[in-house]
Formats: sequence, C-alpha cells, structure tokens
Amino acid sequence: MSSNDGDIVIRAEGLVKSFKGFRAVDGLDLTIERGMIYGFLGPNGCGKTTAMRMLTGLLTPTEGTVEVLGLSVPKDAETLKYKIGYMTQAFSLYGDLTVLENLNFMATIYGLPSKRKKQRIAEVMERYELSELGDRFAGKMSGGQRQRLALATAVLHEPQLLFLDEPTSAVDPESRRHFWEQLFDLVDGGTSIVVTTHFMDEAERCHKIAIMEAGQKRADGAPKDLMAAMGANVVEIEGPNLREIRRRLLGTEGIITAAQLGARLRVLVRNDIADPEAFLKNKDETNGATLIEKVRPNLEDVFVTATGEGRQ
Repeated sequence: MSSNDGDIVIRAEGLVKSFKGFRAVDGLDLTIERGMIYGFLGPNGCGKTTAMRMLTGLLTPTEGTVEVLGLSVPKDAETLKYKIGYMTQAFSLYGDLTVLENLNFMATIYGLPSKRKKQRIAEVMERYELSELGDRFAGKMSGGQRQRLALATAVLHEPQLLFLDEPTSAVDPESRRHFWEQLFDLVDGGTSIVVTTHFMDEAERCHKIAIMEAGQKRADGAPKDLMAAMGANVVEIEGPNLREIRRRLLGTEGIITAAQLGARLRVLVRNDIADPEAFLKNKDETNGATLIEKVRPNLEDVFVTATGEGRQ
C-alpha cells in the first residue's frame, strides 16, 4: 500500500468466495477509511459474514485481492491477527471459565507482557462493567453480559481495527444502544470498526454502509447520502382500507413498493414523478384515503430500492 493510502484500512478488489460452485461473495470491491464505523447491511445468507471472514484472513478468497492495515490477506494473516480484534456472531469464549480466566487466557494468546496484561484486564473490566463479575462463569452470564465480555476480549490487545459480526443479535434494545455508545468511544480513541447487521436502525448509526444482497454490494456510502440518492420519494397514506389500497397500488405504474406500518401505508414512488402526493391523490387506487403526505426516507426505503424488491 502506498504512503498516501495511510487513511485506508481495508481495500478489497474483485473479492469472490465460492463454495462448490455457489458464489457466497461475488465480485466485492471495498475501500474503508480509518476512524469510521463501516457496516455491512443485509439479510441472513447475503454474504456479510463470508466477506468479513475473508477480510480477517480466516477464509481464503476464491478470486480477488485484500489488503488490511497495509498487509496482504491471507498471506500476512498471522501478522494481521495481532493488529485486529474479531467478535464472532455466536458467543465463542469458554463457558466453563470465569470472566477473569477468559480475559487472562486471551491476553496470553495475544502475547501481552505480564505487567501490561494485568493493567489491560483491569481497564477493560472497568470499562465494560465486568469488575463485579470476575468470578462468574461465562456460561452463566446474560446475553448483555456475554456481549460486554466478548467486546472486552476483542479489544484487550488494543487493535487498530475491530470486526464485529452481528454483535447485538442476542441482546435487548437497551443493551444494544449502550453497546453502540461503547463503539463510538472506541472510534474516538482511534479504532476503526467493521460491523455486520440486519438491523436498519443500527446501520443508520454507521458512518458508511454497504448494502449486500446475494453476495453482491448493491450500494454503499453514508446513510444520509444513500437516502438522498435512492431514486424514490416516500409518501405515507392513512385511511380505513389500507390493505385494499396497498393491493391495488402494487404493480401500478410509478409505484416501486408499498408496505403497511401501523396505521399508515408507506409507498415508494419513482422520483421521476414530479409531485408524488398529487400523483397518489389522483389515482383511483387511493379512493378512501384520509391523508396522503410526503415523508422523510429512511434506510429501510434505501434497502428496498437497492435490492430485489425494488429493482424488479
């Protein structure tokens, strides 16, 4: 990596991973900058975890090249593992070891000197609210406690780059929110983070995201930029017969998709239609609607327009 690429932590070109002819990741190009949270957003099976495993050096690409922190992967994977942290989707620590024993074991694996090991374990136990849980067996902890322990072990050796695979899939909303605040603290301290998620609200917290579908990147950029460029306007409809209005609207000219959210129908209208509110008000299909108004797009709207549902 040339010297002017110092702000790039990951560069991948033409990344492919095939399993018995099935392309789990299909031609992925990525440039991820230092000091940001970069998210892979997509449903289960879209290739997020496979891509992450190639970026960490755990999987060898079928095709393409990867550079992480200036190192060629998987060739330099052994050197790289001391510079990165990786938190897997499933809890992967030892359930029959205590919190303290797990941290000690991982610190030894990472080769922390004795004095530094003690210091870092004390720091992460305090930071991630584990100080009172040192003697608790990991297998007896709640989802939120396990999550905090997994993060503590992943950052024990102060990695420059942290990989988190669906880190909040097994915790409650309050724990999720708290976890994300901790991620921003890490970024503030100089860590770059790559995270996979299928939660739209989490993806909106990322500085940049890649929307994945069927092993391919359908879109990438800052969430607000993707919302601005998504090629659709969002209009919400209220009325007594929303299921009927939705059924009649789907498949009509100018309508990308329609989905009910509570007492409203959320309709994506192609953005070449100059006045989407008037367009819907004038359609026979919306007879009976009591309110039709244009609203701000969200990341779910971007996801729909970028993936199969909106591109058919």
